[in-house]
Amino acid sequence: MTIQYLPKFKKQYKKLPKKFQDQFDERLEIFLNDPTNPKLRVHPLKGKFAGYWSMNVNGDIRALYLIQGETIIIFALIGSHSELYG
Repeated sequence: MTIQYLPKFKKQYKKLPKKFQDQFDERLEIFLNDPTNPKLRVHPLKGKFAGYWSMNVNGDIRALYLIQGETIIIFALIGSHSELYG
């Protein structure tokens, strides 16, 4: 599996408090080992984010990603639920 990050994701990630960056890094490790782990609450999105998938980083922070082919994951956005969907 190849992980890529869009520039917008990188910018949003850098603005997150260190605590949330660390939480994302921990969740990414889980994701790499088992993308279907229930702890991640991975699910496809609808509406304006149709085609994207959401992964829980913590109670409020979500990481949105796209799946390209069978092995490429592109992280597109990260932020609070209200920032992303509001």
